[in-house]
Amino acid sequence: MGMGLKATGVALALLGILSYVQAYPSSGFKHLPKSPFFVLAGDSTTATQSSNGGGWGDGFLNTTLFKGASGRNFGHNGATTVSFRDGGDWDDVLTTVRQVRDDYHPFVTIQFGHNDQKPAENISLSQYASNLEKFVTEATDAGATPILVTPLSRRNYDNSTGTPRIVMSLANETMATVTVAHRSHAAYIDLNEASTRYLNAIGPKNAFTYNLNPADNTHLNVPGSALFGGIVAELISQKFDALEKLGYLHVNGKLKEDIDHGIYYWP
Repeated sequence: MGMGLKATGVALALLGILSYVQAYPSSGFKHLPKSPFFVLAGDSTTATQSSNGGGWGDGFLNTTLFKGASGRNFGHNGATTVSFRDGGDWDDVLTTVRQVRDDYHPFVTIQFGHNDQKPAENISLSQYASNLEKFVTEATDAGATPILVTPLSRRNYDNSTGTPRIVMSLANETMATVTVAHRSHAAYIDLNEASTRYLNAIGPKNAFTYNLNPADNTHLNVPGSALFGGIVAELISQKFDALEKLGYLHVNGKLKEDIDHGIYYWP
């Protein structure tokens, strides 16, 4: 569900800003003296699988971390950039960072947008961006490396041309997230672009096998979590290559090859 013409205008303005900034470079980390600890902040498309929610988070934590790397998933159903703070979840994220930073190098992934865009939440695109930027600042101040994550694509297709293509329902939130990353000099991964590209390649019949239930084109089942969790890991390793080189992040070879070639993969 989009934010309407007003939000689209804001997104176009953000696109103009992006044309004047440099892309965030790959991490300069040459080594990591401590194992990484990933603290995941987000909505239900990050969260643990449940009766009415589930995202990439557990698949990422359970299938791609090795050699003492660890993490914790704080994503939950219905979360927005406002409710995640007001409900105390963000305080839990920062508390966890402070608890682990002596023994680990903490990373905080930050992915919202699915619920922020709903009219009933009354969160403007500019407020959404401002909230993300504040998360980045506070995660950094707590001693973590923040990673902004553009929203996971919904698996809704438009077949009006005869070739099913993903409906770009999160384009505004994706653009806002990337803009915040540039503005705050934070790392980001474009999960929206990567997931959209893969879903377009495999088509709706295969894409729907990752649904939490047959009618749910947003949330992921356990195999879907492993698949998209692997995509997240691959994207992070591209920005922080030391994580892969040191063996902390590892993506299944066949999964990576199939994703790269747009071939349907079932874990």
